[in-house]
Amino acid sequence: MNLRRDVFQAIADPTRRAILLLVATQTMTAGAIASNFDTARPTVSKHLQILTECELLEQQQNGREIYYHINAKKMKEVADFIEPFRTMWDDRFNKLEAIMKNYKSEK
Repeated sequence: MNLRRDVFQAIADPTRRAILLLVATQTMTAGAIASNFDTARPTVSKHLQILTECELLEQQQNGREIYYHINAKKMKEVADFIEPFRTMWDDRFNKLEAIMKNYKSEK
C-alpha cells in the first residue's frame, strides 16, 4: 500500500523538524541522525521514512550506506505556501505595534 503523506503533518512532529534541521547543512546516514536522539533507531528510521515519503528528504546510496539530504525544491514549495501567512501576520503585528506606540504616547 502506497500512502501519500501530508507535508504539514510530517513537519508538525518536533523530532522530524529536528531531523530536517540536522540534515539542512550536511548529508547524514540514518545512524548519524539517530545518534542525535534519545530514541530507538527504528523510531528515527520511521521518521526518516515519513520525511522521505513526503519528499522533504531524499536518499542517496553510497556503497552500503544510505545518506539523507534535504530536498530544497520541496522545502521551497512549503516556504512559498507559508509566505502569504507570514506576511499577513507581520502586517498585523506591525499595526498592533503602531497602535501600542500611539497609545503609550497619549498617556
